[in-house]
Amino acid sequence: MAKAIAKKKQFLEKDKRVKVEINRLKKIFKDLELDEKKMQVANSLIENAAFMTITLKDLQVAINENGVISEYKNGENQYGTKQSDEVKTYISLINRHSSVMKQLTDLLPAEKKQENINIIEQFAQRRPD
Repeated sequence: MAKAIAKKKQFLEKDKRVKVEINRLKKIFKDLELDEKKMQVANSLIENAAFMTITLKDLQVAINENGVISEYKNGENQYGTKQSDEVKTYISLINRHSSVMKQLTDLLPAEKKQENINIIEQFAQRRPD
């Protein structure tokens, strides 16, 4: 029972962090003045990007705590090391995150793209992590 409560608390904590990230990203794209149709498309991408961002941060913590290598034992005499599951997940997720962020950037009008990319970069640099 205690484990279930702890897991629920952890989920709620992550859910809050994801919502904060969603709001941060929505503010960026609202400031970029996308038309309503593009903003509807962007909202789904923003939600996914926010979830991935928070999950990547959690994976970074796990990787820093546990390292990039894990030991395994197959049977009685077969031991070894392998890339940790967290690292495998991180590599896969970071690639998908980059793809989603590119899709978001591609929604920007061509004439505003470079100007707005600079705004996004400046906003991201001000962000406290």
